[in-house]
Amino acid sequence: MIELNIPGRGLLQLHHLVCDVNGTLAEDGGLIQGVAHNLARLRDRLTLHIITANTYHRQDEIDKALNLPSVRLRQGEGSAEKAAYIRSLGAEQVVAIGQGANDAQMLAEAALGICILSREGASISAVNAADIVVPDIHAALELLEKPLRIVATLRK
Repeated sequence: MIELNIPGRGLLQLHHLVCDVNGTLAEDGGLIQGVAHNLARLRDRLTLHIITANTYHRQDEIDKALNLPSVRLRQGEGSAEKAAYIRSLGAEQVVAIGQGANDAQMLAEAALGICILSREGASISAVNAADIVVPDIHAALELLEKPLRIVATLRK
């Protein structure tokens, strides 16, 4: 668990990390270099979840590289399914990372939503739904390793 006491916002007790895959953890269907290592460093504090529509049909390779089974979504249903998944975990305990339009609801539902600016870009709806926007997935995962940065960014 990662516990954050954010002045003006209150206490967050984060138990789950939910990540979109394409555009977030992967680029053009391939896992971004260093992501597996960065995620592994968080396993002692957060339960990891990866969620995907398997757009590039290479998710089995990504699952194997991460040693983590993915949650597969139906094509075209991603936005609502992702938000429902966050709620099923207990949204108040979830940090979510994404960047696409179909991630906006997920980012808004989570106790902490982090939007990354990827090589695919970031949708305005995802940026607006997020609590924090960072330059890439490595910066997002580093925030979770050094949570006082989150407090510094979100305190009022």
